[in-house]
Amino acid sequence: MPPYVAAGIALVVGVAIGFFLDRMRMGSAYRNRDELLKDAEREAENMRRTQELEAKEEFLKRREELDKELDLHRDKLRQQERVLDKKENSLADHEENLKKRERMVEQTQNRIADRSKLIEKKESDLDKIIEEEQEKLYTISGLSKEDATERLLMRLDKQLKSETGSLILKHQQQLKQDSEKLAREIIGMAIQRFASDHTSETTVSTIDIPSDEMKGRIIGREGRNIRAFEKETGVDVIVDDTPGVVVVSAFDTVRREIAKISLNKLIQDGRIHPARIEEVVTETKTEMDERIMDLGHRAADEAGVPNLHEKLIYLMGRLNFRVSYSQNVLQHSIEVAHLTAMMAEQLGLDADIARRCGFCHDIGKAADHEMEGGHPAIGADFLKRYGEGEEVVHAAAGHHDDIRPEYIYTVLTAAADACSASRPGSRRETLEKYIKRLEELEAIACGFPGVNEVYAIQAGREVRVIVDPKRVKDREAAKMARDIAQAVEETMTYPGEVKVVVMREIRTIGVAR
Repeated sequence: MPPYVAAGIALVVGVAIGFFLDRMRMGSAYRNRDELLKDAEREAENMRRTQELEAKEEFLKRREELDKELDLHRDKLRQQERVLDKKENSLADHEENLKKRERMVEQTQNRIADRSKLIEKKESDLDKIIEEEQEKLYTISGLSKEDATERLLMRLDKQLKSETGSLILKHQQQLKQDSEKLAREIIGMAIQRFASDHTSETTVSTIDIPSDEMKGRIIGREGRNIRAFEKETGVDVIVDDTPGVVVVSAFDTVRREIAKISLNKLIQDGRIHPARIEEVVTETKTEMDERIMDLGHRAADEAGVPNLHEKLIYLMGRLNFRVSYSQNVLQHSIEVAHLTAMMAEQLGLDADIARRCGFCHDIGKAADHEMEGGHPAIGADFLKRYGEGEEVVHAAAGHHDDIRPEYIYTVLTAAADACSASRPGSRRETLEKYIKRLEELEAIACGFPGVNEVYAIQAGREVRVIVDPKRVKDREAAKMARDIAQAVEETMTYPGEVKVVVMREIRTIGVAR
C-alpha cells in the first residue's frame, strides 16, 4: 500500500476516533449537568422548606409573645377596672355621707334659728323686767340713776384696789418662784446636754533621755549649755539623780512647751552647744506660733464661731497652754460657748451671738501676764480693738460681775462660766468629791433587797434602780422609790434634788428559726 494511502487512512481513522471520544465527553458532561441541576433543585427545595419552617417557628414565637403581652395588658385593665369600681363605690358612699351631713346641718341651722328667735324674745322680755325693777329700786331708795351708779362704782373701786394689791403681791411671789425654777431648768438642761472631758495640767514636764551621759551634755562645760537654754526659753531645767529623765519647769505653759520640744530636738540631734540651742529654740518658736494658730482655728470651728480676727485666733490658741485651777482654759472656753448657746436657744435669743460671747470671754488670760489689769478688762480691750460687737465686748468685761450687766448675753456667759468651772470633773479639787458622791448614791440603792443594778446619771441628779421583777412587785417598787429617796436625804449632803427611778420590767423572748 502506498504510503500516502496509509497516511490518509490513518488520518481518517484518527478523525473518527477523535470525533467518537468528543461525543463521549459531551455525553458525560450533559449527564453531569443534569445531575448538578437536579442536586441544585433539591438543595433549593430543602432551603425553601427550611426557611418556611423557621419563618413559621418565628411567627409562632412572636405570636406567643404578643399573646402574653396582650394577657398582661388585659390583666392591668382588669385591675384598673376593679380600682375604678372601688373608687366609684367610695365616691358614691362619700356623696351619700355628704348628703346626710347636709341634711343634718340644715336641720341644725333650723333649730339654731328657732332658738335664736326664742332667745331674742326672752332677752327683750328680760330687758323690760330689768327696767321695771330698776324703776322700783329708784322709787324705794329715793336715788337717781346717776347717784346709784356713782355709789356702786365707788364701792367697786375700793374692792378692786384691795384685791388688786393682794393679787399683785401674790403674782410677784409666784413670778419670782417661776423665774428661779425656769432659770434652774435652763441651766440644768444646758449642762445635761453638753458633756465635756475634764482636763488638768501641771507646771512641770518630764523629758526622757537615752542615757545619763546625755545629762552632762545638756549641762555643758561649766554649765554653759543649760544656762544658754534657760536664757533662750525662760524655763528652769532640773537635772537631778532621777535616771532617764530631765524635768522642765515653768508657770508659763507656752514657754514650757517650747522648751520641751526644743530639748527633745537637741537630744535627737546630739549637737548641744549655745549656737545650736539658739537656732533650735528660734525654729521651735516659729513652729509653736503656727501650732497656736492651728489650735485657735480648730477651737473656733469646734465652738462654731466664724470670722474671728487672726489676732484673736492667735490669742485663743495660746489659751490651750493656759490653765486655771488645773482646767485647760481653751477647752473651758469651748465648753462655755456651747453652754451659753444652749441657754440662749432655750430663751429664744441669738445663739450665734451667745456662742461668740462664751467663746471669747476669757481671751484676756492669753495676755494678762504681759499687760496690766485683770483679764476681763484686757479681753474686752482686745475684742473692741479687733471689731467684735458690743455684746461680745461687754460679756468679756462683765462675766465676773466687775461691771453692771447691760446685755442678757453677759448674764448667760457668767452663768455658763460658773457651770463650766464648777462642773463635776472639770477641776481637780471637785473631781474626788463628785466621784465619791456618785459611789455613795449607788451604794445606798444597792443596799435594798431585790435590786439588780443601780446607775447614777445626770451628774448625780438621778438614780436609776433596776429591780428583779420576781422579787419586787409594782406596789413594792413604788415604796422602794420612796424609801431610797428618804435614805438619800438622811445620809447624804448634795446640791439641788436627786430623782430616784425604780424600774421593774419583765422580758419574754422568743426565737423564730
